[in-house]
Amino acid sequence: MAQIAQHNLLTLDEILTHWTAAQPDAPAIEGGGLAFTYGEVERLSRQIIAMLAARGIGAGDRVAFLGKNAPTYGLLYCACARAGIVIAPIGWRLAPREIAYILGDTGAKLLVVAPDFMDLAAAAMAELESPPELLGDAAMLAEARGCDAARFTPCGADDPMLQLYTSGTTGHPKGVLLSNANLTRLRVEGIAAGLTYYSDYRAGDCMMVAMPIAHIGGTGTFSLAMIAGIRCRFEAEFTPAGVLAAIEAGTTHMFLVPAALQMVIQHPQAASTDFSNLRYLIYGAAPMPLELLKQAVQTMPNTQFLQAYGMTETTGTVSILPPEDHSLEGNQRMRSAGKALPGVRIEVRGPDNIEVPRGEIGEVCILSPSNTAGYWKLPDATAKTIDPDGWLHTGDAGIMDADGYVYIQDRIKDMIISGGENVYPAEVESAIYGHPAIAEVAVIGVPSAVWGEEVKACVVAKPGMEVDAADVIAWACERIAAFKAPKSVDVIPVMPRNASGKILRRELRAPYWEGQERQVS
Repeated sequence: MAQIAQHNLLTLDEILTHWTAAQPDAPAIEGGGLAFTYGEVERLSRQIIAMLAARGIGAGDRVAFLGKNAPTYGLLYCACARAGIVIAPIGWRLAPREIAYILGDTGAKLLVVAPDFMDLAAAAMAELESPPELLGDAAMLAEARGCDAARFTPCGADDPMLQLYTSGTTGHPKGVLLSNANLTRLRVEGIAAGLTYYSDYRAGDCMMVAMPIAHIGGTGTFSLAMIAGIRCRFEAEFTPAGVLAAIEAGTTHMFLVPAALQMVIQHPQAASTDFSNLRYLIYGAAPMPLELLKQAVQTMPNTQFLQAYGMTETTGTVSILPPEDHSLEGNQRMRSAGKALPGVRIEVRGPDNIEVPRGEIGEVCILSPSNTAGYWKLPDATAKTIDPDGWLHTGDAGIMDADGYVYIQDRIKDMIISGGENVYPAEVESAIYGHPAIAEVAVIGVPSAVWGEEVKACVVAKPGMEVDAADVIAWACERIAAFKAPKSVDVIPVMPRNASGKILRRELRAPYWEGQERQVS
């Protein structure tokens, strides 16, 4: 198939204008029985801008969206990104009070809601003294179609247009401000550097969005499709069967978190699925055990795998483990998060904020044009995360090797200190993962009268298997130092996760730290 011409444009307004001129009839967005070409997206987004303007909503104002992944969100997102209206997608799994907090924090003037979530939206708005206007997504589209396409002042490259809320482990979530350029500048740098995975887009390609749009893994993936000028397929929510069907239906690019990837490759239908359409699979957002990655590569031997490391505050990916560093048999580099992308600087720093020698553990710090300008209305939190020189402090503990590959050990806050030794859960989990009876594992620190904390493994058994705690501990001791190995093993029915698939260690830890003078959250 023909290669799609590249561009160096920085705003979605410029990008949509470009693709509409180049390929107006090319498919752009589909899902849930709806489908739109690039020409239609360009016009409908301008009509939505006009609909919003009629409500007094313009540049700098906030609009929220509540619903699963859907083309209507894609249209609203494009409109907002063009006109400088800040869109805040809200996770549909949240409780009414949590939704109310986000709505109140944004000061949104309008909440667009998918039909299945009207009652949830109403319950959330009942918590607010000044709730936003409520509008169904179908009504939004119908109303917009009746408007003339707006003339507007395009959003500047560095103006905020997206506000994503961090999942948070304590306290309220924080609104991360992102701009058009946050989403585009690293791509321009990557193309200039000749990175194939930034430019290998062809006519007929399809990007699947299966991760939640309230997270960078969902909305960021949709943005990649629009920037590249290819078709974006919205899966309402992640299901292994849905992903497998989408691959056979023509998906060429996708992003999954490790937990989702595990469910896909272990699904009964995976054995009979034709993976030949899938050229690129990006994975990240959580530690990836080497054994799981080997299984994935062996299941999809013709797919090019890329590990992406980043966070919401970096607009997603700032380092990549490229396809050439993956192998069927596995290798040491597959345990890493790869190297900094062109245009990005990564340093591993100690408590004194000075870079540590290669091979030593410290906090991963990032200087990148994709770094957020800060948190919405939280100057103190912004100052704690981004230092005066613009370096973003991730809270991740990592090691950088002599070749510049970064190995993420874990979140610093999840570090276990046992008898004065630092133990990083991800390392222990990776050691346990290959055990034949274990499907999932999460490692936590629990109180110890002798050591302060000791290591506990919480595991989910494979169907039909029984887990022997002593055998798991012995298995781990064969692979990591004894002080890192779990001292106890709990078998649990299901692993607690948030909407983006990340394990909620806080929930696993809570029963053990209740009533303790020292708390680990």
